[in-house]
Amino acid sequence: MPYLGSEDTVRELRRHLSNPNVQSDPLRYRSSILKVIRAMSQGVDVAGLFSEMVKACATVDIVQKKLVYVFLCSYATLNPELSLLVINTLRKDCQDPNPMVRSLALRNMVNLRLPSLAEYVEQPLSAGLRDRAACVRRVAVLGWAKLHNLQPASEIDAAVVNELYGLLRDPDPVVMVNCLRALEEILKEEGGMAINKPITHHLLNRLGQLDVWGQCEVLRVLQRYRPQSESELFDILSLLDASLVSPHPPVMAATLSLFLVLCPDLPAVSFAALERVRGPLLAACGSASRETRFTALCHIQLLLRSLPGLMGAHYKRFFCGYAEPAYIKQRKMQVLVELVNDDNVAMLLDELRGYCTDVNADTAQAAISAIGRIGRSYSDRCLQILTGLLGLQQEHITSAVVQTMRDLVWVCPQCSDTVCSALEGCEETLQDSQGRQALLWLLAVHGERVRSAPYTLEGFIDGVRGEASPGVKMELLTTTMRLFVCRPAETQDMLGRLLHHCIEEETDMCVRDQALLYYRLLRCGMEETRRVLGGRRSEPSLGVLIGRPAEPISQWASSFNTLEPLKQGAGETETTGRASPQHVTFDLDSDLSDTLNSGAGGFSFSPAGVQAPPLTLSLSPALSPEEFERLWTQRRAPPAEEGAEELDYVCLEERIRCPAVPHCSPQSLQAAMQLVNIQTLAFTAAHASPWRVYLYTHAQQAARSALILGQLLYAGEDEDEDGLSEGPSPRGREEEVKVTLKQRPRDEKALQGFLSILTAVLHALPFNTH
Repeated sequence: MPYLGSEDTVRELRRHLSNPNVQSDPLRYRSSILKVIRAMSQGVDVAGLFSEMVKACATVDIVQKKLVYVFLCSYATLNPELSLLVINTLRKDCQDPNPMVRSLALRNMVNLRLPSLAEYVEQPLSAGLRDRAACVRRVAVLGWAKLHNLQPASEIDAAVVNELYGLLRDPDPVVMVNCLRALEEILKEEGGMAINKPITHHLLNRLGQLDVWGQCEVLRVLQRYRPQSESELFDILSLLDASLVSPHPPVMAATLSLFLVLCPDLPAVSFAALERVRGPLLAACGSASRETRFTALCHIQLLLRSLPGLMGAHYKRFFCGYAEPAYIKQRKMQVLVELVNDDNVAMLLDELRGYCTDVNADTAQAAISAIGRIGRSYSDRCLQILTGLLGLQQEHITSAVVQTMRDLVWVCPQCSDTVCSALEGCEETLQDSQGRQALLWLLAVHGERVRSAPYTLEGFIDGVRGEASPGVKMELLTTTMRLFVCRPAETQDMLGRLLHHCIEEETDMCVRDQALLYYRLLRCGMEETRRVLGGRRSEPSLGVLIGRPAEPISQWASSFNTLEPLKQGAGETETTGRASPQHVTFDLDSDLSDTLNSGAGGFSFSPAGVQAPPLTLSLSPALSPEEFERLWTQRRAPPAEEGAEELDYVCLEERIRCPAVPHCSPQSLQAAMQLVNIQTLAFTAAHASPWRVYLYTHAQQAARSALILGQLLYAGEDEDEDGLSEGPSPRGREEEVKVTLKQRPRDEKALQGFLSILTAVLHALPFNTH
């Protein structure tokens, strides 16, 4: 045969199909048709054989019919006029005594996907719904969904919809599931098919007759039904109980998702359901399918947000296998970090230390990062491991360790001495820009503790002309400036050389502008330079996120059994900053308390769903205690004396119920406030009565800035006027705290937004008696 793809190929195939001798021999004729299909699958344009293939469909050979129908469905849209020639044959086959022929003809009649042929298809589809063979009814039901998808603007035939509703009680389970799918497609614009009590109980009673995907389809549709009474709810849950521990992960996931949707107001039932699925989820983590394992791990992470101890006793099931792909190993390490406690921390750290030398660099770096996250609670053990890894002198390991140490020092300043002593000689191994930036940041913040810091910087400065990363250059500028403030004699000469190069020779405008900024800052004097560069060395407020209370199930229930958990795990979600934030912005279009409870690192406020510009809290300009006292004790003059000044001042008093704030340690309270840029100036000791906290912040919204002063007051036993309580509250009991806010200039929307932020932060505080 000539080379495939040439015109000779099509000419040769046409000659074979038109040869009477070939047509008279069924095997030779089928072989010729098979050659046409093979050529079509190889990319040859055989649309010119459409008329010959139409003639070939008039046969009693089912195999030949299937081959011809594959060709016709592929080229029907290119030959809509010639496609009319096959309709009569297909309609005739729809009345064939053989149910396989009837279903085959009905399926391919719809698969032609020609709107002009819709009128010829409706009658066979209607007849197919009442066919005595189940395979024909299956095809006819889905055929109506395809026909509606082909003509979405056409009116919905109520008779067809009623007939599909009636087929929900078809004895064949596949027909029933196909009816669900068809009704969902046809009634999509109306919100899907109607789900009432009889339909719900009928579907639940037949759940055991369906295959895996049929059960998932039924469970998904039933999420729209709301039981009319509590007894009905528990009847439904009883019917679903067996599916909750199904050996098939898709069925188990769909059932749990339905449980969570049906029981939003019954947390005990939801938690019991999470406990029940522990076994199936662990079994899915050991599945032979990598995709199933990965999906199970993602959903386990979701469950741990509400039940941190759910998998605590089974942490060994999340140890990584040697042959597992990197993305599964990394996800398992994320789960292990969530499961660490005093009993298993030694074994988990030993296991993670083994992964740090994995042949895959990404896996090794993920293991080092996991050790760093555990180090927030067990810093001594983790620092010992990280210091030992530096001795391996491997580029990617050293880079990951230095970055992890940087993040650890930022949230755990008590680790700084150990980290500083381990940095000696690291610069010789570091080659990537991220690792060098981390090392430079550590030298900038703790350079006075590192003996070789000036010599390390000198090596960076000598090679600055060959440095390709602007980020490293900008970090080098900042490090040299900060080291010059604390060690001027050793760094003065190299700082001059660096500034000269960055100002006179550097082509990157960002680096040049930063160098000019530092040069002009130095001309303002050392005191001003020290004041500007003397930022915070750590951010202990990030420690508030560690040991955070378990989230409500409602926070993530809607994303369970969807692709959302798979996307969320693409990277670690905890906040690890390297510099002191000057502003924190709050989006006023979402719910603050939900976001805070989820621990996503952001806060927002929604005033009754009104669209509003973002609210920004800032600590600058700083307010001294004396200035705060003067402003706080300043009383408003009567309106007759101040006139318009009355409009520029507002005082708000509210009572909020929150966890036992008076029992919180001052350190935790201050750290939580700093997390959202609220400065606490003074507070009484825990358990003191009356208990007070004074705070302030600058709220900016829509180009307007206002100073907000605040007082938190809990009177305890001493309060008699307002009657907050009769005696000291036990730990864990929610108490009313009186919040007094004063704002100038007046901006009530910003004040209400700040009150919502403050309330959410207080609710997130852990109980602490230290």
